[in-house]
Amino acid sequence: MNMNRSLSGRRSWLLLTALAVLAGGTTWLAAESKRDEKPSVTIKTDSTPLPRAQDATLSFNPIVKRVIPSVVKVVTRERAKELGAESGLPFDDPAFRQFFGPFFGGPGGQHRTLRQPQEVGLGSGVVVSADGYILTNNHVVDDADSVKVTLADGRILTAKVIGKDKKTDIAVIKVEAHDLPAITFADSEDVLVGDRVLAVGNPFGIGQTVTSGIVSATGRSGATGLDYEDFIQTDAAINPGNSGGALVDMQGRLVGLNTAILSRSGGFQGIGFAIPSNLARHVIDSLVTTGKVVRGFLGVTIQDLTADLGEQFHLKATTGAIVSDVTADSPAAKAGLKSGDVILAFDGRPVKDSRQLKFTVAATAPGREVKVSLLRDGKNDDVAVKVGEVPGEKHLTKAGESKDNGVLDGVEVADLDAAARSEFEVPDRVHGALVSNLDPSSASAAAGLAPGDVIQEINHQPVRSADDAVRLTEHADTPKTLLKLWSHGGTHFLVVDETDSKPSS
Repeated sequence: MNMNRSLSGRRSWLLLTALAVLAGGTTWLAAESKRDEKPSVTIKTDSTPLPRAQDATLSFNPIVKRVIPSVVKVVTRERAKELGAESGLPFDDPAFRQFFGPFFGGPGGQHRTLRQPQEVGLGSGVVVSADGYILTNNHVVDDADSVKVTLADGRILTAKVIGKDKKTDIAVIKVEAHDLPAITFADSEDVLVGDRVLAVGNPFGIGQTVTSGIVSATGRSGATGLDYEDFIQTDAAINPGNSGGALVDMQGRLVGLNTAILSRSGGFQGIGFAIPSNLARHVIDSLVTTGKVVRGFLGVTIQDLTADLGEQFHLKATTGAIVSDVTADSPAAKAGLKSGDVILAFDGRPVKDSRQLKFTVAATAPGREVKVSLLRDGKNDDVAVKVGEVPGEKHLTKAGESKDNGVLDGVEVADLDAAARSEFEVPDRVHGALVSNLDPSSASAAAGLAPGDVIQEINHQPVRSADDAVRLTEHADTPKTLLKLWSHGGTHFLVVDETDSKPSS
């Protein structure tokens, strides 16, 4: 069992979608969800290669008319918050109030609480299924207390956040509607530099806007600091508010999700980035079915092959990825991979470079055995590797599922390692299990539990690790759970009542 543990005794079943789709025509990736099945999302795809003969099109209007109905405006609101010690401001420090008098609650005065005003955010989204699933960026809806979606026909609907993935900056939200005009996905692997594209979104909240350009580059990384970057670069104008909008080809098919710009002024300067549609499809399916993205794991450090390295390893080509290190007790170590091995193919797919291998492994379902073709000491060899799950990640059990008498449905925890302490600013003196993610529709979320909180006690029993948290919630006698938490710089108690998340009969 890896370091991530689900606060449920029940195994989460995953419906992961392969990144490649069958060539030609339209393919449906998932069936309509039934009442007793996990949620699923139906996505239309068309992987027919784009005709690239000279085209004398004088207007993009026919394409725009197909795309506009599928692109929406997303408006988020974050409630006003009191600013206290957790904000980093000194106003709650008694010594500070002593010197600055009654206005800040010093001698002879009434303590006044500063408040962060309500914040409103604007972005865009793309309708990906007729039953209301919408694709957008994580940074558009992250920390939002409410999300409203304005459809192209003028309807304004309340959206629920289904899942978020910070590592790719992708989020999925859902509105209660039917027969929506879902966009068709193209195979982003077929996108070539020089292809013409259109960016559709709501820049600055002024309304639907279309800009045109070309694909300037593919496979861009290192632009935003995300863990998984495989951007399509374009010179189609992307501005604030375009985030989460559609980048489409000349047949109106989605090739990317507009995400970021590279700018010194804050305005568009000819370099925009979009998340490829293939990556988005994988993330959408996983977020809808499990609430988070579960990624495959080999346990190797890899790098690209340069001409000099290729010469040293007796390679005529510089395609593939060289293994520089192997993590102990990882799937790669158990399969016998070694430092110096050159991975030429993974699961029958040729490896172009380390970036491609990283994404291919991540999109592979944990537990699946695949063939890895490699070059070792100048000789070709094949090994079987059982793909694992990325340490620090685990399955999320959706609220309301049957649970083997467990509690805290929809919560996932992880051990407090150095990286987690740094990300969530957890002091060394604090011990427990980190809440790494949770279902926003769960009773725990309704009670106020949030990612970044540290569970220190469960029903008065100390928690020192993720294993402790799992053990203490597997066989509960009552639906109510008392938690002692470290959160936002302080400690407090919280009661989670599982009956709050169960549908009434």
